[in-house]
Amino acid sequence: MQIALFQPDIPQNTGTILRLCACLDVAAHIIEPAGFPTSDRHFRRAGMDYLDHVRLMRHDSWTKFEEWRREAGYRLILFTTKVAGSYLDFRYAASDILLFGRESAGVTDAVVAAADARLAIPIKPPLRSLNVAMSAAMAIGEALRQTRSLQLKEFP
Repeated sequence: MQIALFQPDIPQNTGTILRLCACLDVAAHIIEPAGFPTSDRHFRRAGMDYLDHVRLMRHDSWTKFEEWRREAGYRLILFTTKVAGSYLDFRYAASDILLFGRESAGVTDAVVAAADARLAIPIKPPLRSLNVAMSAAMAIGEALRQTRSLQLKEFP
């Protein structure tokens, strides 16, 4: 299971999602351009020392990410507020990439067209959307639950 962020523009959200990926042993992808440098203090603060533990790939562009993904044969699952099925009704595979759009603008039409599935997290009308880090946590939790990909650490 992997998470990809399309041109993220809020460093705190990106740091939080990368921390989530590190803790759940989920690979992460940032599709450039990001709206901040990785030296941004808000990004570093949200990710804390967990950023050193995440398997992170940066892709220079959507085109390069898409070439890599297609060559690797991964299914792309786009989370969107647009018309889509519920993320709870979808059947995930352990090799899926869960894609989340830019906080301020979502994704481009080309990204929508490339997605193998488009899913939404149902929310109460007339509210518009959840925070992207919260959405990523909910989505990866359900995907890992379904695929049984999460191995719990034993506690003393």
